[in-house]
Amino acid sequence: MDGLKEKVRIVPDFPKKGISFKDITTLLKDKEAYHYVIKELAAGLNDIDLVVGPEARGFVIGAPLAYELYAGFVLVRKPGKLPAATIKYEYELEYGTDALEIHRDAIIPGQRVVVADDLLATGGTAYSVVKLVQSLGAEVVAIRFVMELTDLAGRERLSEFKDCDIKSLIQFDY
Repeated sequence: MDGLKEKVRIVPDFPKKGISFKDITTLLKDKEAYHYVIKELAAGLNDIDLVVGPEARGFVIGAPLAYELYAGFVLVRKPGKLPAATIKYEYELEYGTDALEIHRDAIIPGQRVVVADDLLATGGTAYSVVKLVQSLGAEVVAIRFVMELTDLAGRERLSEFKDCDIKSLIQFDY
């Protein structure tokens, strides 16, 4: 699809000075662009059991991707937001630190999983989600992003997951 990158709004100095925020909401409201993104993220993926999406924009990418792949969807949330027993992983963002949790019973060992999010920046969120999924015994076969900030080296951070297919549709400089 031509012009996909132009559908992302750039917001300078958000959430703090010096950050050039890539706002995906302008892309999501365009039904043709949103549909195209999900189809492209699903391309080439087969026999997927689950899609795992981190809070919050990973939900709006991961859930429709799971639907497209005829897979289940698992939420990864910030601490204290999931009601049952969880496991936790702490990580660094491009502008701070955070932690994520997943239900202990969300994944059956051996399941084939795709991790999906809107943005690959430093790779901390995706790395944490992969580690959570692996700790529950699943195989992460792919990681999918709508956007990637190429100069923040997130892809390099994920390079230890050698058997994992990593794809982003739009690339930006930070």
